[in-house]
Order: sequence, then C-alpha cells, then structure tokens
Amino acid sequence: MNIETIGSLTSSPVIRRHPSNPILTAADVPYESTLVYNAGVTKFQGQYVMVFRNDVYDNGEPRKFKYINLGLATSRDGVNWEVSPKPIIDRNFIGDDEVQRIYDPRLTVLDGRVVMCFAVDTLHGLRGGIARTDDFEHWEILCLTVPDNRNMVVFPEMVGGKFHRFERPFPVYSRGGKDRFDMWHSDSTDLRYWGNSHLVMAVENFPYANDKIGPGAPPVRTPKGWLAVIHTVDLDNARGKNGWEPTWKKSYCAGIVLLDLEKPWQVIGYSRQPLLVPETSYEVEGGMRNNVIFPGGMILEESGEVKIYYGAADTVECLAQADVGDLINMCQVGMVQNVEQSDSGNEAEKKKQKNDP
Repeated sequence: MNIETIGSLTSSPVIRRHPSNPILTAADVPYESTLVYNAGVTKFQGQYVMVFRNDVYDNGEPRKFKYINLGLATSRDGVNWEVSPKPIIDRNFIGDDEVQRIYDPRLTVLDGRVVMCFAVDTLHGLRGGIARTDDFEHWEILCLTVPDNRNMVVFPEMVGGKFHRFERPFPVYSRGGKDRFDMWHSDSTDLRYWGNSHLVMAVENFPYANDKIGPGAPPVRTPKGWLAVIHTVDLDNARGKNGWEPTWKKSYCAGIVLLDLEKPWQVIGYSRQPLLVPETSYEVEGGMRNNVIFPGGMILEESGEVKIYYGAADTVECLAQADVGDLINMCQVGMVQNVEQSDSGNEAEKKKQKNDP
C-alpha cells in the first residue's frame, strides 16, 4: 500500500539541545551495557532520578541481542548523572515465566511516591505495566494490561477524583492490518483497574506523522492546561539501512500538546510543527536505529524552564530545554482550528479505512 511521505522536517527554534549531550551512554554504566535510552526521569526527594533502559548485545557481528534490564541514576543538576552499581529491574521483576523482557520506563511522582509505567514483552503479547515504590528497591505491581498496549504514562495528580493515564494500544486488525496507532486516555479510581477510555488524538491530526503517535513523558500541569510531549512517527519506504537492522524506514519526532485541566482527554491545542526532530550526529548516525527521538521525561522547573529527556537513535539518553511559555504558545497557535481539523481528519481517515484492502 502506498503512503504519503512526510518529507524533510526541522526542530522548533524554541527547543535547545543541551551542550553536554548525550548525557548518559553505555560507557557511564558500571555493568554490562550496550545501549542506554528511553529513560523515565522525575524529581524525587530533592534530586533528579532516572530509570533507564539498558540493552545488552554481543560485541561481535552480526550484533546479537542478549537481554534488557533497567538501571537507576541520580543527579543534583539533571545533567550529570551517577549510575547505581547494579540494575534495579530485570525480567524476573513480575515473577512470571511468560515475561521475556521489561523496558521503556516512565516515572511520575504521585502522592509522594514514584509510580512507574513500563512495557512488558510476554509469550502471548505486549503488555503495559504500572508499579509503585518509595525507594526503587521495593515495588508494588499495581496493573498489567491485556495485549497489546504500551507507552503508558500516569498523570502526577488526580483529576475529578480519578487517576488518569495516556496510552498507545496496538489495534492492528481493526486498523487495516498495518501500523496506525493513536493516543488514548483511560482513568481509574485505584491505579489498578482502568476504563472509561477516550481517543485523545489520531495520526491524521498531525501533518508530520503518517504511521503512529503516542504518549512520551507524563504531562505537567500549567495554568493553561496539561502540557504533554508526545512521540510521532513517519514512515518512508524509500529510506535505507539507517542502523543495525537491514532496513529502518521510520523516523521518530517529538511533538507538544495542551489538554484541558479538568477533562485531560480533551485537546485544547497542539503544534502543527514538530518540537524536536532527529538532526544531530547522535540522533542520525551510528545508532541501533537512526533518526529516532523518543521523549520519556519532562520536568517543569520553578524558573519556567522545561527539561525534556529523550532517547536518541535507540542508543543514548539526551536532554533538551525550552521555556514553558514558548511550548504553550506553540500549542495555542492551533487552538482555533483544533476541533474543525480533528473532525475533518477523522472523516478522511474513515474514508481511507473503507478503501484499504
């Protein structure tokens, strides 16, 4: 099936990559490590805390995957990190032989405790998990979804007496047998049982995505609404190798969205241009999958600075910064047309679905 390609994109001028990038690599890890990326980052008990994905491969060629674990790092400034001497989570975390690997953590401080969302590969599908901790040593597993769901993030506070999360299900069968994954919202009264789900945004709402969109980092509260960084994906079949795999045809960018404070599944506005696009050497060269930016942590400082932590090329962890007012303004540019464009986009998608084989 032919798809309409996106073409070249550029990062927004409001975003600034930190000059110390990458801020965490495999060389910083005191145990076996090949790739360090897609970390969850938050502020907890007076310091920055990062839980990162640590992939281990054989050193020889062709590169052969061995295992994944999750590591812990802390920082006083959010830039320079000290990695704990051993991993904190591996495939035995859940205690189920079905589990093959656990990865892609997202951290939220909720009621003074850390809530972590994560992805779980099992023998019978990909599940999303939620766990809670006070010390990163003792965990309470709260929820495991049915397949297939992932990229879940939990909001940092209750809204309307409920907990809220964003997620990206994988409805391949009902979406024409191909990638066409959108961002959804569910709520809960106890962090364990989730429902009342809403579609938040669809791929067709974004002029810089043609494959999938989904949550990035947990949202942050601002006076104008919930500010959320998301991931967007465009597919171009003309792309070549672009990494370790025989071909890698996708490019991942970061976008920015503003949502209603009382009804967080309702979009107030969003940027029609990407926030962060793969452009630098550590984003487009020498990685496992080049041309990938995946945001996993967002911290709003008292100064109004927003720190956005992201995995680059599925290989290293990086940091970008922006002013919260600039990010909100990017979303507000799209506020007037938001409903009209969403409705027309959904109608176009329905027509496309009918014509797809």
